[in-house]
Amino acid sequence: MTRTTTEPNFFDRVYAVVRLIPYGKVTSYGAIAKYLGAAKSARMVGWAMNAAHGLEDVPAHRVVNRIGVLTGKHHFEGTNLMQQLLENEGIIVIDHQIQNFKTVFWDPMREL
Repeated sequence: MTRTTTEPNFFDRVYAVVRLIPYGKVTSYGAIAKYLGAAKSARMVGWAMNAAHGLEDVPAHRVVNRIGVLTGKHHFEGTNLMQQLLENEGIIVIDHQIQNFKTVFWDPMREL
């Protein structure tokens, strides 16, 4: 017997959180994983972000590693698209790392 469910899968739950990241803010793979109750699943959040291409309503550029490095930048078209998208929101990026990371960090555990 095949079981059908209407519950969102892990990727869908990740995308729901990412859609809530405010303009001009960023969060980390680990912060999303922790919020979803899967604290050791930061890498799976990364896989979800990689699979988000084509989902225009998922601002994947706002998800970075735990110290603000643009580790997912190679999954964006062009050489600096992720950085350009962040800079368009007023976020300063130098050498592929967000400056003033603590200031622009959005923690879903506190905000949601």
